[in-house]
Amino acid sequence: MTGPTAPPPGERPPMAVGDMSPEGSTTVVPFKPPELDPVDKKVLCSAMCQCQTQPNIGADGRRLKQECVSGRLKALDETLKHTSPYKAEYTYDMTKRPPQPFLDKEVATKGRELWPGWTKTLWPKDPTRPQPYVAGRGYTRRPDVVIVKDPSKPPTQDNIKQVVEMKFPDDQYRLGQRQAYIKIAGDRCQQRL
Repeated sequence: MTGPTAPPPGERPPMAVGDMSPEGSTTVVPFKPPELDPVDKKVLCSAMCQCQTQPNIGADGRRLKQECVSGRLKALDETLKHTSPYKAEYTYDMTKRPPQPFLDKEVATKGRELWPGWTKTLWPKDPTRPQPYVAGRGYTRRPDVVIVKDPSKPPTQDNIKQVVEMKFPDDQYRLGQRQAYIKIAGDRCQQRL
């Protein structure tokens, strides 16, 4: 028993079925997630590989791989006087449209140092934010790495090349994390390593 034979290539039905306007046609394009360019991938993968084998060790003996990566990228940014294209762990205010990074008052390309209790002192200074700050509501997000187009400018949406979430084996996205990073980037320029 044999099945139906495939029609010759020129006689196959189109992949997309539907009406077509007289001016043009419809083309089905598969969605492909953004790829890191080779230089960015080399820098980030190098940090990730080193931290996989030689992570920071917490006081309780835990292997702090993500903190190791963040520390390496922050040290690079510090060495370059906050002009590295790799911005590690910048906190974004998700109540703003587009989301805005909390930046240092004096250095526009440096993330603001947030201290314990900042949500009780810094957060209320802007009356447009929800009051009071409630943890876990998604008011803020902190991507692992934001790659900027121009390192001499802050990591605002108009200067974001890519948002990268670095996951070690067994790490998973948290609830709402992926969607929040897409909002920060302004589109789907978000990559998971």
